[in-house]
Amino acid sequence: MISTLQPEAKAVHPLSRFVTVQAIALLLDLKTEQIYRIDCWRYVVHVVGKGVSTFVSYADMPPVLGVEPPKPEDINCWRKRWRRNKYKAPNFWTEFYQQQFELTPSLTQRHKWGELVSAIAFALPDVAVPLLQRIARPQR
Repeated sequence: MISTLQPEAKAVHPLSRFVTVQAIALLLDLKTEQIYRIDCWRYVVHVVGKGVSTFVSYADMPPVLGVEPPKPEDINCWRKRWRRNKYKAPNFWTEFYQQQFELTPSLTQRHKWGELVSAIAFALPDVAVPLLQRIARPQR
């Protein structure tokens, strides 16, 4: 994860733990190597990359493994963002989780990703959950 906290930011946003280069790249339609810098500011994420300098909301970042799982406060933050924009989770979340399943060879890791997706299934489009469940199953 490329991440720096700006000195003027006195508090770290609780959703900053979900900021990853892979998620930012997918959201901005960039390759990970095209991202030069990700700064986690107090209320937004500033991304600098090849041909782009933009701000991203923490509420657009999908939960990931390896950090504290989503808490009720996180869900409230997401719902506030989604209500304002009149949609559930951003569509790229489905793509992000699909990539994670496809790139994870370990059955144990796939299972952990599956548990995470199940925990946030309420946020995903109705068609996304069965699709991700199909992808998560080990190939025979």
